[in-house]
Amino acid sequence: MIINSSNTIDYGPLQLLIGRWEGNKGTDLAPDEPKGEESTPYYETLDFAEAGTVTNAGQQTLAVLRYHQVVKRLSDDAVFHDETGYWMWDAAQQIVMHALFVPRAVGILAGGTFAGDSSAADIELKVAAKIDDPDWSIVQSPFMRDNAKTIGFEQQINIDATALYYKETTVLDIYGKIFNHTDENTLSRCSD
Repeated sequence: MIINSSNTIDYGPLQLLIGRWEGNKGTDLAPDEPKGEESTPYYETLDFAEAGTVTNAGQQTLAVLRYHQVVKRLSDDAVFHDETGYWMWDAAQQIVMHALFVPRAVGILAGGTFAGDSSAADIELKVAAKIDDPDWSIVQSPFMRDNAKTIGFEQQINIDATALYYKETTVLDIYGKIFNHTDENTLSRCSD
């Protein structure tokens, strides 16, 4: 793997993500035993940085962004979600990929196509993964598999020069039932 970090990289629809984003209008709807569900208002920072390109098997070139997301409860400023990963753009195939990892021993590789105009003033990205999908899948520790199994993931991001809105649904098999754990927030650009 060779990473190229020249200034001529085409990040396609990911270009608008680059920079720091902050938002304080987040809502996390998570499973709770015995109440069924718990709604938590939150604020967060989301940093996207250029990571250059990578070439796979001499045939596929990906433009890569590295990111870090830190989410804190509005009620007590406690961090309750810390996520890191990569967004990747395969211009030749028009595929967007999101590899994310959380310190609960869960990793997701979600993917989707982007057929829009990468230079548009606003962009919509959609990616998804399922536990049994041969292309876009989920890995997790034995404990999580047996107690809070992630079986699906969908994410939508709408972005322009100053605002980023996202909604994501993580489908869990937890407490003996299927639960759609959702997160949603609108963030503002703080820096490029």
